[in-house]
Amino acid sequence: MLAVDTEIQLPVQGARAGEPDAWDALFKRYQLPLYAYAFELLRDEQASLDVVQESFITAVRHIRSLQNDEKFGSWMFSIAHQRCIQHWRRSGREHPVEVEELEAFPSDDLDPSEWCFRREQEEQVMELLGHLPPTQRAVLLLHFLEDFSLEEIARITESPMGTVKSRLHYAKSALRRLLEDQRP
Repeated sequence: MLAVDTEIQLPVQGARAGEPDAWDALFKRYQLPLYAYAFELLRDEQASLDVVQESFITAVRHIRSLQNDEKFGSWMFSIAHQRCIQHWRRSGREHPVEVEELEAFPSDDLDPSEWCFRREQEEQVMELLGHLPPTQRAVLLLHFLEDFSLEEIARITESPMGTVKSRLHYAKSALRRLLEDQRP
């Protein structure tokens, strides 16, 4: 989880004042999580690097619009999320269509979040995440890996709370089904 504390607030205040060292500290802290998030959505290394770069350029230009320094992390993920959507549109695709209403998957007591935190199975889970629609993948990544609340995810993805809950439900169900298919 990207913790919110004075370690973040001080660099954000410095960045707002135009201090290059503050921006450097924020870049070092967020570049990898933002890249991982963008890559899981786009599945394109160069496009993901571009998203991170464009996100920080946007942040530099608009840091004064950030009203709450504690929300810097979710603000950056929101910017990166919008950049991913722009990439989809530039590449000739609209925002991916949800398939959640087409098929309901059976559920059981297996909690997919447990798999995400088991080091020996992390690679398998990340590979399986690639089979989910990008909008569902985004919600799972933000919730379980980055530990954002549902409210923060709604802000990041600019989606209604009900949509976020629905996407999370269907993503967990789909991941559960994929995990079951992997069992011997």
